[in-house]
Amino acid sequence: MTTSHHTKVLKQIRNKPGKYSKFLKHNVPKERAFGANTKRCKNCGNPHGHIGKYGINLCRKCFRDFATELGFKQYS
Repeated sequence: MTTSHHTKVLKQIRNKPGKYSKFLKHNVPKERAFGANTKRCKNCGNPHGHIGKYGINLCRKCFRDFATELGFKQYS
């Protein structure tokens, strides 16, 4: 069974409970509680440049678009 994604293999072995449970234990990616992939932009889904302060949860690119709507002012 050579495949790139674990869900394809799960479909193939679903009728074999022993192999199915062992495969789930060792090959399915676990849910993350912290780290870069848990924090994503709520607008575009980008994990890079995340601004989470004050519950904004936007990436820096989307923040520039929505900053004036959120009440931020740009001082030069």
